Amino acid sequence: MNTMTLDCAGLNCPLPILRLSKAVNGMASGARVEMIATDPGALKDVSAWAKQTGNNLLESTEDGGQFRFVIVKA
Repeated sequence: MNTMTLDCAGLNCPLPILRLSKAVNGMASGARVEMIATDPGALKDVSAWAKQTGNNLLESTEDGGQFRFVIVKA
């Protein structure tokens, strides 16, 4: 299955979550999206968003100030 990449580097809250939400809304159930962000607030924001929306946060990593999230649409 293809994974869509969403580059939100350089964007501050709430833009990464707004873009993630818009992207996921247009996807089929089971589809994956990888989001790249540089805003440290994205760590808790993406986790809270996934719980609130019922989507699955598969992976959350940080490397040198860049955060990577892999989400599967419910």
